[in-house]
Amino acid sequence: MAPNSPFINFPNSTVHSSQVPITLESWLPMASRAAPPPLPRRPPPRVLLLRHPHHFSLLDRPLPDGFRFLKPWESPLPLDGFLSSADARSAEAILTSARAPVNADLLRRLPEVRLVISTSAGHNHIDLAECRRRGIAVAGAGDTKSEEVADLAVGLLIDVLRKVSASDRYVRRGLWSSEGEFALGSKLGGKRVGIVGLGRIGLEVAKRLEAFGCAVSYNSRKKKPYVSYPFYSNVHELTTNCNVLVICCGLNEQTHHMINREVLLALGKEGVIVNIGRGPIIDEKEMVQLLVQGELGGAGLDVFEKEPYVPEELLGLDNVVLSPHAAVLTPETVSNLCDLIVGNLEAFFSNKPLLSPLLDE
Repeated sequence: MAPNSPFINFPNSTVHSSQVPITLESWLPMASRAAPPPLPRRPPPRVLLLRHPHHFSLLDRPLPDGFRFLKPWESPLPLDGFLSSADARSAEAILTSARAPVNADLLRRLPEVRLVISTSAGHNHIDLAECRRRGIAVAGAGDTKSEEVADLAVGLLIDVLRKVSASDRYVRRGLWSSEGEFALGSKLGGKRVGIVGLGRIGLEVAKRLEAFGCAVSYNSRKKKPYVSYPFYSNVHELTTNCNVLVICCGLNEQTHHMINREVLLALGKEGVIVNIGRGPIIDEKEMVQLLVQGELGGAGLDVFEKEPYVPEELLGLDNVVLSPHAAVLTPETVSNLCDLIVGNLEAFFSNKPLLSPLLDE
């Protein structure tokens, strides 16, 4: 090799010395070489909150790190203006609930959205067909609420039959001492109970009522091959064979006002209806009228047609028990739901399967 030559000479090699230049880098150890520049970090995914995330607030739990949450109520803009802002249009996910619909118009305005997470057991507030068309993943509440909702359904039924709330008022008003013995209640065991919607919640209701000695039958979109309960494809036919009807199905075009006057009259003067599904599944106006007239025996209601409005006529009826859409409000359920929301967000933005996908159900 010539003095000061910039090339290495390889003896007995077919490589010509002029083909291999000497560089400073080629003589440095690997550890001493400059590291490649770091890859640019992805900005936190933007998640649009259509309503205040009260599940987190109930537990005084902060929203998870690693995401940028867009909160329309903190903006000086009205909601419509906020949804047209660059911030909202960059949202990649939506967190919603039953009172905040996700429809085709909203999705059209939010072109970057790839995920919708709902905190509700039902999904009638989400346009699933539009989500499918746009390739948007949808996650629901999974099985986090089933047991607690079933507990309340049975609790409402026992309350109506045994007049627990009515007898509590009787004692508090001092009527026990002035009026004497309270009215007779009714036994739960032996009741013929029809369940409308034998999904996760409906099955939990059935299990509990079986333990009380009730005879369970059901109506659902299709017969369930894994249960032995009698199946009725027609709600009216189911009702004529029951003295209790428990509504556990979701709300859609087919189930809206499915429980009409004819069905309620079939339940009869001794019959009781319990609704932990959605308010508009029952024709509320007809139900109120029949309860006032004594044509329907009683009702246990956790949901209403125009929440939070409750028909005034119901407030004075001792054969009606009312609950403010609170079936899922236990610390255990709320904590599990918060965990599921965080888990679905983390899974989706890590390219992992959702924990509770809706579109695959």
